[in-house]
Amino acid sequence: MSTVHLIFRMVACSVAALIAPSLACALELKPFKDDLFSYPGILESKDNGDWIKVDYRKERDIYQRDDEPERKVKWQYVSLGVTWNQSFDAVDMGGGRKLEIFTAGKVGKQKFSVVFIHGRGVDRKLGASDERFGGNFNRLKNLAVENGGVYVAPSVKSFDAAGAADVSKLIQGLSKTSGGNPVIVACASMGTLICREIARDPQAVSVLSGMILMSGIVDSQFDTTPFYTAHLPLFFAHGTDDIVYKWQDQDGLYRKLHDKGYPTRFVLFNTGSHGIPLRMLDWRDTLNWFFRRS
Repeated sequence: MSTVHLIFRMVACSVAALIAPSLACALELKPFKDDLFSYPGILESKDNGDWIKVDYRKERDIYQRDDEPERKVKWQYVSLGVTWNQSFDAVDMGGGRKLEIFTAGKVGKQKFSVVFIHGRGVDRKLGASDERFGGNFNRLKNLAVENGGVYVAPSVKSFDAAGAADVSKLIQGLSKTSGGNPVIVACASMGTLICREIARDPQAVSVLSGMILMSGIVDSQFDTTPFYTAHLPLFFAHGTDDIVYKWQDQDGLYRKLHDKGYPTRFVLFNTGSHGIPLRMLDWRDTLNWFFRRS
């Protein structure tokens, strides 16, 4: 989107809101290094763009993008001024239980919240990383801070009901501090077990605006959940060469939902392995997709 187009949209939305508040435009994140992080090419598109296959190439998207492959991205992909707006804290969950979290942005009347749930064997530091994953988490931090939002990555203690209960309380707390603004939860790999539990939690579902499943486990009973009943947007991201969880399983759920008119999207990274969605997901495009449906 050009600067002129963005300014025009902002003015148009302001006028619409004055004339009729119900016509106010949805939140739309401002561009941030789109030239570096937008999808490099679309190989296939179906369902009016709801299903796309992205042109991922290891040589270009890892070896040409990183100074140290998979460890340190080139300098132009990161903006470290955001570190002044981030912190590592512990949140009291009650009953003597604390949840360690990473936060970027100011909690309190935030315009939106994004909660990232990691997979097995790691913690909140994965979602706080600036230089790994091609700088993609650094971009997410900057998108949150620059647009008045909050990005939170907790250290999940267990991938079961107890771990999900902590995340549910975190989600509800973020919704309350924001005044009911959108909350998106994004789960990766085994972390999708947490999302599966969250989808069954009426209290969490009541304040959520959507869910992202990256390289995840399929939920064969998703259509029995409160999340499904609430008709909340569901987003899938996967790699074709993922040997941990097959992309075809998630694609099958996407197809079942899409054929029923359910709000869903699938982004498939051609030749991408298990961790590639963390590196390649276009966070601005993805979050704006949710905001248009909030």
